[in-house]
Amino acid sequence: MSDITDFDALRRAMAENSEQPEGPARNARAEQLLAEAEGLGIALAVIEALGHQLKVYNYSSEKDKMFVPFARLLRMWDERPEDFDEYEAHSLHWVFKWMSAGMLDQPHVPLASIEKWLGEMAHRYRLAGHSERAVRSAEFSVAEHIGDLPRAERAYAAWLAADRDRMADCHACELHGQGTWQVTCGRDAEALELWRPVLEGEFTCAHEPHTVLASSLGPLLRLGRVDEARAHHLRGFRLVRPMESMRGAYADHVEFCALTGNEARALELLAERPAYFTDTGQPRSRLDFLAVVTLLMDPLTGLGLAGQRVPGPAGRTWTAGELAAHARAETLALAERFDRRNGTSYVGDRARARMAQRPLVDRLPLGVRSVRAAPAPVAAPPAPRAHDGEPDLAALLTEARRLSESLRPHALEAWAAVSQAARGAGLDPRDRAEIADHEAMALGQEGIELFERAAELYAEAGDPGEALAARARGAYARALAGDTATALETVTALYDEALALYAGEATGVRQTASVVMSRARILMRHAHEAPPPPPPVPRRTRSGPGTAAPGDAAPDPSSQDTAATEAAARGGSASDPAVVEAERAVREVLALVEGRAGDDVRLAARGAEARGMLAELAGLRGDAGRAAELFRQAADAYASAGVPWFAVEYEVQVAALAHEAGDPAGAERALRSALEHGGPYVEPVGRAQLHLQLAEVTGGRGDAEEAAEHALQAAHWADEAGESGTLGAWARQQLGGFLLLRGRHAEAAEVLESALADLSADTHGDGAVVQAQWWLGDCLGELGDHRAAAEHRLRAAEIARHWPEQQDHATLAHLAAESLSRAGLLEEADQAYARAGELWRALGNPAFLVRSLRARGWLALRGEGGAEGARELMAESVRECERALHGAADPVEREQLTGELAHTHRQFGDLLARSAAEEAEDAAIRGAFEAALVQMDRAAALFGTLGADGLHDRTGAELAAGWLEADLGRTAGAASRARGVLAAYEGADGADETVRARRAEAAQMLEQEGT
Repeated sequence: MSDITDFDALRRAMAENSEQPEGPARNARAEQLLAEAEGLGIALAVIEALGHQLKVYNYSSEKDKMFVPFARLLRMWDERPEDFDEYEAHSLHWVFKWMSAGMLDQPHVPLASIEKWLGEMAHRYRLAGHSERAVRSAEFSVAEHIGDLPRAERAYAAWLAADRDRMADCHACELHGQGTWQVTCGRDAEALELWRPVLEGEFTCAHEPHTVLASSLGPLLRLGRVDEARAHHLRGFRLVRPMESMRGAYADHVEFCALTGNEARALELLAERPAYFTDTGQPRSRLDFLAVVTLLMDPLTGLGLAGQRVPGPAGRTWTAGELAAHARAETLALAERFDRRNGTSYVGDRARARMAQRPLVDRLPLGVRSVRAAPAPVAAPPAPRAHDGEPDLAALLTEARRLSESLRPHALEAWAAVSQAARGAGLDPRDRAEIADHEAMALGQEGIELFERAAELYAEAGDPGEALAARARGAYARALAGDTATALETVTALYDEALALYAGEATGVRQTASVVMSRARILMRHAHEAPPPPPPVPRRTRSGPGTAAPGDAAPDPSSQDTAATEAAARGGSASDPAVVEAERAVREVLALVEGRAGDDVRLAARGAEARGMLAELAGLRGDAGRAAELFRQAADAYASAGVPWFAVEYEVQVAALAHEAGDPAGAERALRSALEHGGPYVEPVGRAQLHLQLAEVTGGRGDAEEAAEHALQAAHWADEAGESGTLGAWARQQLGGFLLLRGRHAEAAEVLESALADLSADTHGDGAVVQAQWWLGDCLGELGDHRAAAEHRLRAAEIARHWPEQQDHATLAHLAAESLSRAGLLEEADQAYARAGELWRALGNPAFLVRSLRARGWLALRGEGGAEGARELMAESVRECERALHGAADPVEREQLTGELAHTHRQFGDLLARSAAEEAEDAAIRGAFEAALVQMDRAAALFGTLGADGLHDRTGAELAAGWLEADLGRTAGAASRARGVLAAYEGADGADETVRARRAEAAQMLEQEGT
């Protein structure tokens, strides 16, 4: 049996259906309601049901169904206009515009029919006395769509010149259309200026700023305003995502991702809306969607990813190559249908241009989790080529030696290219020795045998000093493998030989320094292994460049293991023989190279590394200040030698020590230097760590804007490093918090949702998860999504429930109750407030206990508890507050509780006054007002004890009491209170908004009471 028994029930059902999500289910319900309306036998009921059906069709993927109900409505209007009330007559003329746009969207509707419809619309608008503004806007849309730009320009001018009346689109929609025309004419900046009032929230409607945010993405990217584009994407996609009818705007967001190096996110967006590939109700938006699908798929195919699985139309699996071909064919077929109807090539030309776009940004960090669809190209120098196109071995050798001599990044890659090109070539022993030496360096602790082979070849080439240096490097590799004792025994013998050769001038200072440095590195490792360890030097995770510290003929990727990794893990003491011996060895390095480096970068780097080792030793002794100074010296030495990327590790050490010493400014300086010196040579994970630390430091000093930028970069580089789920989640959590601080709630919500997908208690700690849920709840509350806000706050509260300290649990329970109340979930809100109240009581926080009781009182008045339950809860809040005030000895606490009690009486009075509406008898109503007046007087008296701090609250209570007296017929009492308020503000600052409001209300009260 039908639940629609009368017109009111029909209207309630239509209102409920209007609140449902867009889509076929809502449309089907509208069709059912039309059938129910026809059964009522009321013409207006049928008219309203047809209008409802029209509306839900228009805001769905089934826009092509609009024409039938509209034709029926128009026939009913022509036959019996008296059946339409004023609202439905207005609505009928309003949807003429929907019909015009709907015809354009359907390529099977002839252009002549559309033009005829424009004439019909103009005629009917004139008859109804409406301005031609909406008609000219519709004409402009037709001319712009078919590519008749001169006519579009004329219609555009006529549109703007015509008077705005009730038939004109809202300001937001009009500005969207006007801005889109500016984009068509190549005036991106003008479009953005037109859209500014919509983007800033001055004008809004059901679909704005949704479409303006989407349409602004391309212009912002073309103008280089990428930060705004990113913000508009995060904010706008959140609005578009739940609205099925916004396929065109959704396509703009996919396009944005494709043009900014965010192909993986674009694929995620496609996966969210599989029906968009096939829904045929609005062919024009399907064309737009498939065009950007093609735009996305073509580059993937070009990168060799044609076989990659991608989301596509339902019913089968798709590869990028297959979807690229399918989407292009469908796009061009649709465009051809429109062009054939329009008699121009305009739609097809624009579709082809859209599909042919090139990326506008290589990779724009978005803050949400995203990975490259294909690996980023490695920035390595091209290998020299001979005239026949083959690698030029001589040139390769020259380039590799140049990079090695100057300790440039990519030196090891250059030697690898030499090794590959040298296969089968008859190189002399020296060349082969260098190749073997650098292959061994690339292998690190696995290169022991190759170091020995290199030594043999150096000896064969007549360079005994370099042979000793290679063997010393092999000894250090052995120490890295864990055999420190053998390594130390080997390097000691090599050290003696090298000093003898140097004394006899049979080798140079560079070779000797190499052996002496290898010995110092091994002794440093030995010192770190010596038990017992004292507290380590405070450190952060390694953030240095991938080239590590300098080796001998090229950067040795293992050479900083002692300096960078072991210092934090082990230690020694000032009297430890191993520490003493290590320091002596390090100082020998300094004694040997200082004053002899000149322009020799490698010798200068030896001195810098030695200072870093001394810093490590100072840290092992507990002298953090000396350690920081030596690390700074080491970093400065690397920078002075022209190899600043080696300074990064030491600058990170300086930052960590400054942080431990309570010097955030010093930590910030060191971290900025590390980023500057590392440049592009810091590995992605290191860059992520540096930016994340800078986010913490800058956020700590209150600069949320810069902190958000660093957190954004940290998230980006974590994604690049393949650390999205670990370091990336940390960075996104921080970014969301900083965006929230800046009031950018929609962006923050997107980022925090992305972070929560990866945050886990096991990896990041439950505190990080709770904070992210908490922040997300705050964002959603600001965005008006109170039900979702409550869900996240309750999840956070459930985790915090298990913590020893219950303050966060109580706060989250209270916040969740507020969200539930605002979402209209009164019973759940009351339960949450009750739980929060228990926690506040256990924590000894009477002020918040009282607030939870007051909130429950208001809930009871709205819900099943009614006025009686509400009054009891409010009375309980008064008793709790009085009890706490009686027991408070601290003056500050007493003042705070006095204010809380005053507010409680004020709210009790308001509640009693409102509850009077439930009373049927005049005496009961008067009794409620009398009781309310008592509470207001108590509130005013208590606020009065707070002096100037309570002035505004006191006068507010006095005025509320005055209105109650007026309702009770006591005009003299009301006037007296009003005059008292005016006297309280005599001589007060008239610029104060509260002062002005109180004076105005008091004057109104006096005027109303005739005094």
